Amino acid sequence: MGLVLLLLAGAGGVGLQVIVERYQRAVSQERLLDEAARRNRSTVSGPLNYLIIGSDLRAANPAGGQRADTIVIAHIPAGLDQAYLISVPRDLQVEIPGYGTDKINAAYQFGRAQLLSATLTRLIGVPFDGAAIIDFSGFRHVIDLLGGVTICVDHQTRSIHTGRLFTVGCQTMSGAMALDYARQRYDLPAGDYDRQRHHQQILKAIMTKATDAGMVTNPLKLDGLIRAVGSSLTVDTNDVPLEDLIFALRGLRADGLVGVQIPSHPDMINGTSYAVLDDPADGLFAAISRADLAGWAAANPRWINNL
Repeated sequence: MGLVLLLLAGAGGVGLQVIVERYQRAVSQERLLDEAARRNRSTVSGPLNYLIIGSDLRAANPAGGQRADTIVIAHIPAGLDQAYLISVPRDLQVEIPGYGTDKINAAYQFGRAQLLSATLTRLIGVPFDGAAIIDFSGFRHVIDLLGGVTICVDHQTRSIHTGRLFTVGCQTMSGAMALDYARQRYDLPAGDYDRQRHHQQILKAIMTKATDAGMVTNPLKLDGLIRAVGSSLTVDTNDVPLEDLIFALRGLRADGLVGVQIPSHPDMINGTSYAVLDDPADGLFAAISRADLAGWAAANPRWINNL
């Protein structure tokens, strides 16, 4: 959703209204947020909090249900020119309303985005200004339209899905390669925490390439890319018109993205592997609530990811 806003915000001189209308026709819009997790407001003013979900529905096993393979809280401070990408471990042990203790990704399986948003609001004490569900298979096409993205691999790893070896160093990845890399966790030193960081890096790489590739100044390329992004998303803008979001977030750029890891550690509880919150997590949630993530990040550099 941030990528769409970034592209549209830079398209003022190339038929912005036409592109906005085409994007609105391409994207699916639903009420994703639970009412208890929705912040009621009629204007776009910071700070803002958005829920971003990536689902791991497998075409080969549709009966297996959907889980939240990727959960990110995007916190945008009052200046609206920066975004903190807070990755939520999918194995995080939480209380799911109506279901008891379970992994947070189970909330999506039990009650889709609405139950997940309600669970997160109960956990962090903050409602959301909007939400988006990403179809990662559709994002392959987006990355390919950009001509690939540059990803710097810091630990050699072999894909358990394709057998592809990712060697250390910066390299251009196609859509299929980038998404294959983003799914790996078993061959990495920090496991799922490294996977979360790679998701953040790929989102930044997409935004960087979109601006560097001249997309915002080429009407045809911009139109195709925005429609491709739109077809990969289901969004809940909280009844805020898209034009208002574009105007408000026109200063957001890729170099303003900051990756955050929720303080936690893996633990086996009654034979089940969970991620369990560490003490600094309460401070992080309080910092989101009082809109002082910059202060928390400065005091807790261990939990800030290098993007």
